[in-house]
Amino acid sequence: MASPMTPATFLSALRAEGLEVVLVGDWDDHNRNHKGPWGPVHGVMIHHTVTKGSARTVDICRKGYPGLPGPLCHGVITKDGKVHLVGYGRANHAGSGDDDVLRAVIAERALPGDNEANTDGNRHFYGFECENMGDGDDPWPAAQLEAIERAAAAVCRHHGWNEESVIGHLEWQPGKVDPRGFTMSSMRSRISKRLGKKPSTGGGSSAGTYTVRKGDTLWSIARAHGVTVAALVDANDLRDPSKLAIGQKLTLTASTVTTYTVRKGDTLWGIAHDRLGDGSRWGEIAKLNSLKDADTLSVGQKLKLPKK
Repeated sequence: MASPMTPATFLSALRAEGLEVVLVGDWDDHNRNHKGPWGPVHGVMIHHTVTKGSARTVDICRKGYPGLPGPLCHGVITKDGKVHLVGYGRANHAGSGDDDVLRAVIAERALPGDNEANTDGNRHFYGFECENMGDGDDPWPAAQLEAIERAAAAVCRHHGWNEESVIGHLEWQPGKVDPRGFTMSSMRSRISKRLGKKPSTGGGSSAGTYTVRKGDTLWSIARAHGVTVAALVDANDLRDPSKLAIGQKLTLTASTVTTYTVRKGDTLWGIAHDRLGDGSRWGEIAKLNSLKDADTLSVGQKLKLPKK
């Protein structure tokens, strides 16, 4: 059981997994929440669209059909491997499905056959619609399959789920056949392998630096690059860690903080507590920096920190 990610965190998680994401209109505020709650969320559902043409597919998934208003998913994965975000919140993608399947997803175990439609899936699943005619002949390009793998892994990685939390629409609702053209067991195998590795980031980082993009937070950047928020704050001398500018370049550092810049209100105990996880280690900082008066610190003073 988990609360849905915020839109910004969802965007950051997808980008951290190396995906190229396209933001469509007011995607982060386009939903069906007035029809019922979204969450707690338990898994990721994969669909095919039965459409042809990326632009048309994205438009349909955003607006919906007569009698089935959009959004019809959260992200549309087109054949070129791009993820187009068209909505966020409750979406018309899963419909009613089998409560036994939901229990299996929550327990992350093998799925039973779906023979009932008695549970609201729109409430409990993230949904990705994938551009494909669903006739068994329309190909699935390698870039698109990899994007499906990465998108599902991004959500699972954030929530701490494994690959058993990812299902196809055909495994949820009786009579559905999507996605058709690859098996969900093969996709889950791919997702499992990806979750066993650190997320592979996209083009926003190079040579130890990262360029801030829309939706980024310091936490999401730190998580994606295997460093701590404290390390980023110190390495970039960030006065207000909550304020990042699009296009701003950040220096990435190792996860162990070796120096700290004193700020207003700091104490050695507080620094040891926040940076080393143990306030009682303040004496180590004092000794390492040859501080004669541990109670007197100056704003802007650089302190060396011992290893955690």
